[in-house]
Amino acid sequence: MASFPQPHLLYGTVAKGASISGFPEWLPSERVVEQKVIDTVREVFELNGFIGIETRAVEAGASLLKKGETSKEIYLLSRLQDVGSESDTPVEERLGLHFDLTVPLSRYVVENSGSLTFPFKRWQIQKVWRGERPQEGRFREFVQADIDVVGNGDLPEHYEVELPLVMVSALERLRELGLPKATVHANNRKLSEGFYRSLGLTDVEGVLREIDKIDKIGADEVHRLLIENCGADENQARGCLDLASLTAEDGTDLRAGFAGLCSRYGIEPGDAAYDMAVEGLESLSMVVDGASRIRPGSVVADLKIARGLDYYTGSVYETFLEGAEQLGSICSGGRYDNLASQGSRKYPGVGLSIGLSRLVSYMLRTVGVHASRVSPAAVMVAVWDEDSRDASNAIAQALRSRGISTDVAPKAAKLGKQIHYADRLGIPYVWFPAVATEDGAGADEVRNIVTGEQTAADVTSWLPDSVVARQGIALER
Repeated sequence: MASFPQPHLLYGTVAKGASISGFPEWLPSERVVEQKVIDTVREVFELNGFIGIETRAVEAGASLLKKGETSKEIYLLSRLQDVGSESDTPVEERLGLHFDLTVPLSRYVVENSGSLTFPFKRWQIQKVWRGERPQEGRFREFVQADIDVVGNGDLPEHYEVELPLVMVSALERLRELGLPKATVHANNRKLSEGFYRSLGLTDVEGVLREIDKIDKIGADEVHRLLIENCGADENQARGCLDLASLTAEDGTDLRAGFAGLCSRYGIEPGDAAYDMAVEGLESLSMVVDGASRIRPGSVVADLKIARGLDYYTGSVYETFLEGAEQLGSICSGGRYDNLASQGSRKYPGVGLSIGLSRLVSYMLRTVGVHASRVSPAAVMVAVWDEDSRDASNAIAQALRSRGISTDVAPKAAKLGKQIHYADRLGIPYVWFPAVATEDGAGADEVRNIVTGEQTAADVTSWLPDSVVARQGIALER
């Protein structure tokens, strides 16, 4: 007879040190916080008319590579029978887990264009997988929350104002939980590209990738990289950094700052590069001024925002929390005109994405947000003995039918232990079924274990006094 390892030997070594770096697993109380954040963000998205969808987790390698130099970040899939031969197949011909939600959206729009109403406003909250070095607040598996508007053939510029304001509204709702004020920093790729070309630079994508590193490695190091990697001379590198240092809260100041830079570097009207820069300048001014009229100070022009990804063609955004600079950008995106196409038909879009797992980690570890209770139940029905469990279950079912979240004690233990069990889960009320006496059946009673108050209760009419108990779990600092 075959022998099998004992259960503790089979599973014990797996459980010990089973954590895998970069793949977070929240405790129940932490998951409550994450779900509250997800629900809040989704409510704001839907309040602004966005439609929810979900796309598959797996995409073709060729589609994933549309985003630029990201092949090292893709988690490629292999079936067991293919192990050992994966390296013979190009990445483009393999399948991989999606590392964002924008590339899958572009494929989804093309495949379903005949069934969608354009402009297509969609929200999407899903897990994504990215092969990067795990560190505090950065994960290999995490939840993203996206909003995008995709047009059929064209897409009005006013969406480039609307979408960052929707994200600001969502983050503003989270300020109730102690999240700092969020500000969107915007730039325009046409403005940057036109200015770089006016300086005589040709490797625009390379310059954008290096400028995108300023906050991480500093201006001096970026200056060196522009010269070494992008073919810039000293004057050109200095011009790129001077452009990156330009910020403004309105279009008037932005235009004045840009005019000053052009004068300093001898850039004059008269060529296509300058016209491209001015087109981007006017678009960025429109975004900043349009946002200011609705939410003053929520969107500012910041010309070091580059978003070093190849498919952005217009506005680009990064979002920062006041006093949390070490966290970096918590929400980013931009306009893309060429990512989705079908023959000669293009589907331009603009979108932003929040890294929700990163945001939740910050709220838990730094802000100190925590759930007021773990269980969603407002009431736990006590069980006097196992013979009377059916009666306790009937009470629970009656409360649930009235929309009151209810649990039942797992064991007919001593009453103090049952109350302690409810308290550990944060369940505020314990229901005591009626006990028969010589005078009759008696009455049900319910105890508020927070205040200690205990009163008679009727299962057909009783309501919890606590707003938290009636409406669900609250978060606290």
